Amino acid sequence: MTSFDDLLSRVPIAQIAEQLGVDEATAKTAVDAAVPVLLGGFQAQAGNPEVGLNLENEVANQPLGLLDGGVDMSQVDVSNGSQIVDQTFGAEKNTVINALGNVGGSNISQDLMGKLLPMLAPIVLAYLGKKVLGGGAAAQPSAAGGAAGAGGLSDILGSLLGGATSGQGGAGGLGDILGKAMGQNAGGVLGSVLGGLLGKK
Repeated sequence: MTSFDDLLSRVPIAQIAEQLGVDEATAKTAVDAAVPVLLGGFQAQAGNPEVGLNLENEVANQPLGLLDGGVDMSQVDVSNGSQIVDQTFGAEKNTVINALGNVGGSNISQDLMGKLLPMLAPIVLAYLGKKVLGGGAAAQPSAAGGAAGAGGLSDILGSLLGGATSGQGGAGGLGDILGKAMGQNAGGVLGSVLGGLLGKK
């Protein structure tokens, strides 16, 4: 199992489906499309020396044990997740949500994706925290170690994205992932958005 598949397996599809008021198949389709987009957004932030430490702090701030024994959605701070999504995508957030809302037919709406991304962001960050420390305790950011921490996160994110496709890394590989996950039209839009974010680092 790749790290990407391992990450997807940690997402509590049944709980998310219940909270969103959809069936589990719809929730899984939405999650499978949204997770690579979050990873791509986080990779852009980790690669930006001006904001990389912010991402490291967000990873360290996720609750200890969130992933242990399966994620309990009642322990996920969705309001914090909303702030993370805002910080990650900035002015492009609505473009991202609109493109994700075109995934999987009429069962998946922009409103659903707007609610889903904040649910997933803390789970993905908690997973990154475990990967940073090899599954140990929460990461501890420091001013002196900020650059190294951000670099480590960028490497882990690259590995996760690489596990989602056999395509090459970087913006091209990300475009392949998104196209595979959600169809070429929506994938192309999101690939352009995230490629632009990556280009700002």
